[in-house]
Amino acid sequence: MAMLESGEDYLETIYILKKRSGTVYSIDVARELGFSRPSVSRAMSILREEDYITMDEVTKEINLTEKGQKKAVEIYDRHKTLTAFLMKAAGVSAKVAETDACRIEHIISPSTFRGIKNFMKNNQ
Repeated sequence: MAMLESGEDYLETIYILKKRSGTVYSIDVARELGFSRPSVSRAMSILREEDYITMDEVTKEINLTEKGQKKAVEIYDRHKTLTAFLMKAAGVSAKVAETDACRIEHIISPSTFRGIKNFMKNNQ
């Protein structure tokens, strides 16, 4: 089953926060995304059920599982590649490119993304 856009956003956010500070809690995710704690709590339950994350029973720290890490890296790569592509090919600002990449990353086909990735590799 394909992951929903919101699930991808949560995984990408957990990945980025983990890289930034080393530890991630639900409150960090809520702050980063501007969502309510109950919404984040529900999303974390779903991600746990689908084996994308684990949550420490005592500290409540969130960690990506191997499956979650793989998916998060894939999403992050799409986001960064699309942002760079839009800045280069469309000449838009980093802010516009970031916003548009965030929308596009969830719907782009694998073949189109591979083509963009190849274009970026060959046109640095």
